[in-house]
Amino acid sequence: MLPPAPLEVAPALILHGADEVRPPPPLAPAVSFQPAFYQALRWSRSLSTVTTFRLRIPVARAGERLRVTFRAGDGSMTLQKATVARAGANGALATAPIALTFGGQPGFTVGARTHAVSDPVPFTVGLQDELAVSFEVKGSLSISDIDAFPGSFMREGAYAGSTAAFGGSSWQRAIGVTALHTEAETGRSFVALGDSITEGYISTYNDTRNAWPALAGKALGVPIVNAGVSGQGFYDGLQYLDREALALTGVTDCIILLGTNDLGASSDAQLQERMTLMLNRLKPHCKLWVSTLIPRERSKYADFETVKASRIVFNTWLRQQTLAELIDLEAVTRSPSDVHQFLDGLDVDGIHPSQQGHQVMAAEVVRVLRAKGL
Repeated sequence: MLPPAPLEVAPALILHGADEVRPPPPLAPAVSFQPAFYQALRWSRSLSTVTTFRLRIPVARAGERLRVTFRAGDGSMTLQKATVARAGANGALATAPIALTFGGQPGFTVGARTHAVSDPVPFTVGLQDELAVSFEVKGSLSISDIDAFPGSFMREGAYAGSTAAFGGSSWQRAIGVTALHTEAETGRSFVALGDSITEGYISTYNDTRNAWPALAGKALGVPIVNAGVSGQGFYDGLQYLDREALALTGVTDCIILLGTNDLGASSDAQLQERMTLMLNRLKPHCKLWVSTLIPRERSKYADFETVKASRIVFNTWLRQQTLAELIDLEAVTRSPSDVHQFLDGLDVDGIHPSQQGHQVMAAEVVRVLRAKGL
């Protein structure tokens, strides 16, 4: 977990008469580390021999220094060397690799589900740059559920310092690296919480750059990092909140698009109670934004009539709640003639948005945030 930047706090202001003592809010540092990349790596993969991964990571925030957060899976993880460089073609590096250190050491060993944060390293990056994070590792690594990182590679052996085309095998899942923070002037920084719709699932092979958080962040020029987890509902979203989204330092705003996987399995009252609980837990940490649930044309497990009715009730409640600002993604993705149907071309399977659907969702996020003064 990344250590929070120190905050300067002005002396408490003491008012006389009937007025009470009101401590001022802390002052944000002028320059700080804030997220430029994030993935909530919920699953685990074990490696018995040293393997090098070279992940091609898009950067959602410019900066002059960076640090990388690694996360173990369900057992201990040993990382012996890690480097960062600008990404080239076919796994090659476009610049010389710069070694990362961890408390001054070239590597680390951590226990299950533990974070390890690199020391800050001078490395100038621009918005939407592509970085290659290479690391030699064995043991248990945290990993995502879907393929969404084209241009990444893995190879048995120690190759973190290699600059040439990487060889080995194509690798398209986020693994090991859970966050990348860049140091720059402090500003707005968003995290999107959700399920496979937010993570960016479209088909067998995906690209996190095409998911609505990345598209909206690119259009706005601010980071909107992705904490979506395929299959997630409120139960596991709340269970893992402390170790995932709330462990991500430097966030100012949270966007929640969650509840699709709960439809038909939870009552209307439970859906509202769990969203309220999530919003209340997030409220001390970030400005809150919540989205209506996009159309559902079918159901995998629950009775579809129940799913349809529950989604309407939940969306109606979301439009009336006052804990968070509303982003009405249903309104821009639904058919004008049927609230349960997508507009033509905006879905791939009646549940997940198509690439065009993600573009429409991102455009609405951008419109709302700009209308609210971003």
